[in-house]
Amino acid sequence: MSSLDIPELALVALVGVSGSGKSTFARRHFAPTQVLSSDTFRAMVADDENDQSASADAFEVLHHVAGKRLRAGRLTVVDATNLQQHARAGLVTVAREHDVLPVAIVLDVPEPLCWERTQARPDRTFGRQVLGRMQRDLRRSVGRLEREGFRKVHVLRGVEEIEAAEIRYEKLFNDRKELTGPFDIVGDVHGCRAELEALLLRLGWTLHRDEQGRPVNATNPEGRTAIFVGDLVDRGPDSPGVLRLVMGMVGAGTALCVPGNHEQKLLRKLRGRNVTVSHGLAETLAQLDAEEPGFVAEISAFVDGLVSHYVLDGGRLVVAHAGLKAEYQGRASGRVRAFALFGETTGETDEYGLPVRYPWARDYRGSAMVVYGHTPTPTPEWVNNTICIDTGCVFGGTLTALRYPSRELVSVPAAKEYYPPARPLTAAPAASPSGSAGRPATGERDDLGLDLRDVTGRRHLDYGYGTVTVPAENAAAALEVMSRFAVDPRWLPWLPPTMAPCSTSTVDGFLEHPAQAFEDYRRAGVDRVVCEEKHMGSRAVVLVCRDETDPTGAGRFGPGDGVVYTRTGRPFFGGALDRALLSRVRAAVGSAGLWAELDTAWLLLDCELLPWSAKAGALIREQYAPVGAAGRAALPAVLDALDRAAGRELPVADLRARMARRATDLDRYTEAYRSYVRPTDGLAGVTLAPFAVLASEGASHAGRDHGWHLALADRLHGADPELFTPTRRRVVDLADEAAVSATTEWWLELTGAGGEGMVVKPYAGLGARDADGRLLQPGLKCRGRDYLRIIYGPEYAEPDQLAALRHRSLGRKRGLALREHGLGLAALDRLAEGAPLWRRHELVFAILACESEPVDPRL
Repeated sequence: MSSLDIPELALVALVGVSGSGKSTFARRHFAPTQVLSSDTFRAMVADDENDQSASADAFEVLHHVAGKRLRAGRLTVVDATNLQQHARAGLVTVAREHDVLPVAIVLDVPEPLCWERTQARPDRTFGRQVLGRMQRDLRRSVGRLEREGFRKVHVLRGVEEIEAAEIRYEKLFNDRKELTGPFDIVGDVHGCRAELEALLLRLGWTLHRDEQGRPVNATNPEGRTAIFVGDLVDRGPDSPGVLRLVMGMVGAGTALCVPGNHEQKLLRKLRGRNVTVSHGLAETLAQLDAEEPGFVAEISAFVDGLVSHYVLDGGRLVVAHAGLKAEYQGRASGRVRAFALFGETTGETDEYGLPVRYPWARDYRGSAMVVYGHTPTPTPEWVNNTICIDTGCVFGGTLTALRYPSRELVSVPAAKEYYPPARPLTAAPAASPSGSAGRPATGERDDLGLDLRDVTGRRHLDYGYGTVTVPAENAAAALEVMSRFAVDPRWLPWLPPTMAPCSTSTVDGFLEHPAQAFEDYRRAGVDRVVCEEKHMGSRAVVLVCRDETDPTGAGRFGPGDGVVYTRTGRPFFGGALDRALLSRVRAAVGSAGLWAELDTAWLLLDCELLPWSAKAGALIREQYAPVGAAGRAALPAVLDALDRAAGRELPVADLRARMARRATDLDRYTEAYRSYVRPTDGLAGVTLAPFAVLASEGASHAGRDHGWHLALADRLHGADPELFTPTRRRVVDLADEAAVSATTEWWLELTGAGGEGMVVKPYAGLGARDADGRLLQPGLKCRGRDYLRIIYGPEYAEPDQLAALRHRSLGRKRGLALREHGLGLAALDRLAEGAPLWRRHELVFAILACESEPVDPRL
């Protein structure tokens, strides 16, 4: 049996004459979707797979499809004769463009058998001389394949070898996804052995020394693995000592190491290549002169065996010396290796004579965290889920390690400046004109956050709680709001989801009733709910910082001390009123002791601001009040006319009764919206009802139960009872019929006294799931009869109208509510984990885009 080893990601070219069995081989060893047949593509473009005049167009399309597959990281097999060098060159080019390895599998079958098979196919009409020419081409091709760029060439000679062949997939050397850590990732050491020892000891490692007292290995009692980002040598006082320790750790399996550009230059020098001895190489060579020749040979072999980068922890972590773009991760080519070693430059030099580097991290949109070094920076910087941990130890800075997955940074200071830097360490490295060089360590830079391409067009998002497709037209509508009306995106980490109503009531006279809300959650497997008074106001999200000069809060979101915004991201009042409201909230949070208790410099609160008229005054005047005014102006005259008609014994009794009911319904309608109107003057008369503390520094609180959230809301009310309104609630065990009945009576009293109704929520919290692990509706609104007059009109409770409304469809609204809820939870998770601005914003933007879905706004 012949085993053919091919990379898991490769472009495989089958090479063989017509009739050699390439298609049969492809069907036996590869999935149908992996195989691109030239015959199939000829048929696509010419309706005839034997039309050789269509070959150029067919291969153009085949190469395009192959490129799409390779870009997506999918093995691709090309089933064609591939006997001409120009045809193979096209495939090698496609492979190189996508940084994958081209592989050739040659099927060498005797010509007579190929001719016999060809004659048996009625669609093959060429003569035997064509087959002979193919066979000669095959003979010439076999010896050229490796020189043409195929990294692996497998030749199967004869039917028996072909039949016995077995495909075995091998991982690329950079694929270490099975290693999950935890890791200690160490920045550029540059020969600073003493600092490396000190850093390892501070990280909890134990050093092991040889008989001469030199460190030759290190182990960690917690089972952690060290990863070195390269540039172990040059400039510092003991490059051989650093290499001895790192080589020992790698050999013992306690560490991994990627090469730096300094190791590559040292390797070329050790191999006798002509290199310029500069940038600290002279010091390393002088230090190596004192070492045994055998040790120097070990160094050469070690560096030669280093892999350009590593993909770790299921693809969630990438380590490369100079960083790595998302499209290069897990790929293998000279271009990938060059980027991993040197990064990308613009061709310009800065005032210090150093190359201007293109700020690739600004445009990074990959899901993997990228940890790198190469370019020294005074402070480790998080930019779009990437971080540079070269903090210039050899230049008198520090030696830094990143602990993964906790993202903790640990540093030790350099004993001294061993090598004067060409550019002062405190000076930011130059970047291209289209980007900037450095940014505060506490937050995303203004110009590194967002790109229009992140949110426009039709987009498919997998956000961890599900998937959603955002249509291009919805994205355009969201962009209109975001660009013209919304607050600064840095201050917009979350938007509240729309809320679904409970199932339509079967109780006589009611469109919504607690019985259906309770039953909805029973069917979902929820046994305990909290019923919260539904405040009739305007949704207000409050992001408040402890102090506007606090670097943690202000740096996290940008300059400022907080924002108050609506459910569509617009400033709530704007200007001085928002500032005054934030000042009151900040003081109450402090008085309630929440800053210290949650160990945070900012809080994100979900609230309702009362009264409704404070924000919706224009809406009430223009939409609701005119209905009442028109009715009050017309109906008395109508009733008077009908009374006079009745006095003349005309048959108007039924019409008069209907108009009287209409007048009564209109009075109830007017009373309904007027109960949510009261005068305000600035903040005087304004109250805030918080019902969830969504997030604080480093934490999403979506997983906490509603008891915790409401307890904190009560403390805010206690700290400032004039501003904060408490939320009345009932916690209900759904198996307790007495509690269910008592809560229903409470709802009837609440709504009978002018209240809007209540929201029924799973007590477990915002992240509650059903038995199958699916997200539950975060809340179901159950609105009172009189309040629903505002929504459906004064006469909605008339039997014929109510009967029609009972057929309202809730499916689209509920689906929308769940999608927005899941996106919001994901946004809170990303906020807590310190994800880059663009990763948070794409979710918030998607929530706003969902609001353009055509859903009955009355639901």
